[in-house]
Order: sequence, then structure tokens, then C-alpha cells
Amino acid sequence: MRKLVESTFVTLDGVIGDPHVWGAPYWDEEHQGYGTKLLFGADALLLGRETYEGFAQVWPGRSGDPYTDRINGMPKYVASTTLKDADAWNGTLIQGDVAAAVAELKRQPGENILKFGTGSLDRTLIENRLVDEFHFWMFPTIAGGGDRLLDGLVDLTHLDLLETTRFKSGIIVLTYGLKP
Repeated sequence: MRKLVESTFVTLDGVIGDPHVWGAPYWDEEHQGYGTKLLFGADALLLGRETYEGFAQVWPGRSGDPYTDRINGMPKYVASTTLKDADAWNGTLIQGDVAAAVAELKRQPGENILKFGTGSLDRTLIENRLVDEFHFWMFPTIAGGGDRLLDGLVDLTHLDLLETTRFKSGIIVLTYGLKP
């Protein structure tokens, strides 16, 4: 069975919005290497609407390096109740029961499914115990305001720390799984 792996950038004060603003000074070779390992360990992306729309505006216009070519070529499964289609950028709109659709994707043969971004889709994924690993990239910065990590999650959820990865830049990636 494939694993669903979530990768999310977060500041010390829990902000996830606008990582291109506060995260860019820390994007170095270690950062790129870890991100590349996650991407090349997957053969599909799962995205919420906001992440899909943001990425689809930027990534298709890039090419020429293995990371960019991989992300552009991968199938994207998009969970949204407002989009009419996700045909752009190799996307497929998940319609109906998102939890059932993601569970079915996980049962299919293949590599990991990588999910970027954290938002309302996570409530469904966590409630249905579909996320196998969370990779929270803690950046050594304080944003002061913005969308917060897992805002709106109503149920108490305990996680198991699986691994800690420390970069020279000060980023610490905390890898967690859902407690049984």
C-alpha cells in the first residue's frame, strides 16, 4: 500500500501562509536535497484547491531541471468542492467522497503520494487516518501573522515522532505519524 506523505513549511509561531516570503532565505542545498528526496519518492501529488491553483500558476512555466520536470510531469489529484475541473497541469479533480477517493489512491500500486500544503483538506485526511507521515519543516523565523498550521482542526490528535532532521540553516524537519 502506498503512503500519503504531507510536506508543510511552518514558522516557529505556526504560520504556514506565504512561505515564499519568510522561507526563501533558508532554501539551500540541504533544503533542496531533502525536498528532492520526498518528491522522487512519490509518483503522484495530492493537493487542495488553493495549493493547486497557486502551484499551477508557477510550475508549468518552469523547466530544465530534474525537480521541476518531475513535479510538472506527475499526476495531481485535486480535492475541491468549488473547482469545475483540474485539467490544467496534469490534474484530476477528486469528486464526491474525498476520503474514499484518497483511500483508493493509496491502495493502488505505486510510490508514495506527496501532499503539499496544509489546510481544510487535512481535517478529512486526519479524521479518516489517511496521512501516514507529516513532514513539518520548522523554519527559524517568526511571521507574526497569517494562516496557521492545522487551524480549524477540532479533534484532539496525537502524533508519534518518527524522525528529526536538522539543517545547518536552522530548519528542523519533524516527521510524525498518527498515533495508533
